[in-house]
Amino acid sequence: MKEVSFVVDRGSPERQEEAEQIAFWQGKQCEALGVISGAGESGKSTIVKQMKIIHEAGYSEEECKQYRAVVYSNTIQSIIAIIRAMGRLKIDFGDSARASTCGPAVLILVLLELDDARQLFVLAGAAEEGFMTAELAGVIKRLWKDSGVQACFNRSREYQLNDSAAYYLNDLDRIAQPNYIPTQQDVLRTRVKTTGIVETHFTFKDLHFKMFDVGGQRSERKKWIHCFEGVTAIIFCVALSDYDLVLAEDEEMANWLHSSLLQNRMHESMKLFDSICNNKWFTDTSIILFLNKKDLFEEKIKKSPLTICYPEYAGSNTYEEAAAYIQCQFEDLNKRKDTKEIYTHFTCATDTKNVQFVFDAVTDVIIKNNLKDCGLF
Repeated sequence: MKEVSFVVDRGSPERQEEAEQIAFWQGKQCEALGVISGAGESGKSTIVKQMKIIHEAGYSEEECKQYRAVVYSNTIQSIIAIIRAMGRLKIDFGDSARASTCGPAVLILVLLELDDARQLFVLAGAAEEGFMTAELAGVIKRLWKDSGVQACFNRSREYQLNDSAAYYLNDLDRIAQPNYIPTQQDVLRTRVKTTGIVETHFTFKDLHFKMFDVGGQRSERKKWIHCFEGVTAIIFCVALSDYDLVLAEDEEMANWLHSSLLQNRMHESMKLFDSICNNKWFTDTSIILFLNKKDLFEEKIKKSPLTICYPEYAGSNTYEEAAAYIQCQFEDLNKRKDTKEIYTHFTCATDTKNVQFVFDAVTDVIIKNNLKDCGLF
């Protein structure tokens, strides 16, 4: 691996000291340690997958095949989540409302829809093993086309649903093929809860990166701290689109606890960011804030007001104004503004070009800050 060289006059004691600093930096700069942090489902693991695609030639065909079962599992869990939510939200299948006033043909359609819903649960097991039968694909396609299912999907902020639900469900014809091999984008869209710590290595701009992806759920956070000591930078991911959602772990408890105990996901992210940004151990660590899922946020803000999360917000529900407000909310948590800068970027973790552009800027910040520590910038 190539090293960056500096040419320095060693004539004076000051120059000698500077040369020693540079030599120290040269030893350090070949390795940059980074931690990707953030609340659950903020896009941390997707960013790490992008590093493999951008800096390690992506996923091989064999690796992609190994994700087939995950794609199928995500697809099935998404449609099941919608069907279950229909009961809780009291949403009927599309033809149910007409069944009492129309003829037997409509009643038959309703019975078929109910049968499809039952069949879904019966047939789901095979897909978990990496197989999607034509029968199961047909059941899912018919359910997904139903107007009641679509109405429930449009209310997904009221229950937990994978961000990639529509991506997979709209492309069932392709992913249900017997010879289906997931694409790089399919792999990026997969959702598997991160438990423990996942380490990724890659090289970029003469730096050898060690990146640690740490679980975002509350139960995982106690495992983080030993990873953080001595890290060069912390990339903190926030899902912009979480402003009107509650935590998945809270919703699981809501079945038997009062709904007032539900925690807004954005508020949870702010608490976590506050605890990391202002931690005394990270005084000299670069904090890089990724305001992620900007594409989902841009669509959602048109129909779901920001006041759900920030009641005091008086601006318009436009992407630019609402996103800027959220940025300020996070940056204002920094209690050392005079000495510590937060480097903020708006990202779409599933967009490889966007992540490549942003990470290029992030790497420049890491290099600049290390040079600054050596008195060379």
